[in-house]
Amino acid sequence: MRIDVFTIFPTLVEHFVDGSLMGKARRGGLLDIRVHDLRAGAGDPRRSVDDAPFGGGAGMVLAPGPIVAAVEAADPPRPLLLLAPGGRRLEQPVVEELAALAGFSLLCGRYEGVDQRVADHVVDGELSVGDYVLGGGEAAALVVVEAVARLVPGVMGNVDSAADESFSGGLLEYPQYTRPAQFRGWAVPEVLLSGDHGRIERWRRAMALRRTLRRRPDLVERRGGLTPAEQRLLEEWPEDGPGR
Repeated sequence: MRIDVFTIFPTLVEHFVDGSLMGKARRGGLLDIRVHDLRAGAGDPRRSVDDAPFGGGAGMVLAPGPIVAAVEAADPPRPLLLLAPGGRRLEQPVVEELAALAGFSLLCGRYEGVDQRVADHVVDGELSVGDYVLGGGEAAALVVVEAVARLVPGVMGNVDSAADESFSGGLLEYPQYTRPAQFRGWAVPEVLLSGDHGRIERWRRAMALRRTLRRRPDLVERRGGLTPAEQRLLEEWPEDGPGR
């Protein structure tokens, strides 16, 4: 998969990518992540990429010229998505859509945003990582790249890891435990030590359901509520029953 990122802070993005799981996948040829400096598209000695907004107002706006020049020079994979607060919200189904593509590109905004003509004529859409404001799109781009990269075959060591994570299947992930089995009097649930994999699987499913109902009931509602089989599973594993 090829992912292109356009930013005025390329080293920030590069350092994160190289120092994470994505760096290993990149060096192994599983990911082709290319980071482009928007200042390379500037046409003046100062490599200016921004200017004051027409009509007045605080802050500066990323100008269309350097952005268009950088994009045209890179000829990046499409869609090219602008990271902006008004974009489509990044949720796991969107991550899965992007992971199914051969590649895509991200444009990081800065300051007061980008010239609207870029949003209207250069990018293919907008993407938001949440209803809050960041200083720029770099942190958002890293969220998108890491979320998608983890779903690319071979990037994660265990092929089952992504399937069992939070939001896969519309549920939060079940609780996880590791050694020691006893720590300061806090015990690992007995079921996880039983060696009965079928029983463990049922417990994990029940705990995922309970955790989601408690913390994110909206996710259960979005799935259309609980199925009869899920209701029976919760009855099998009452909240204060075995394994808790």
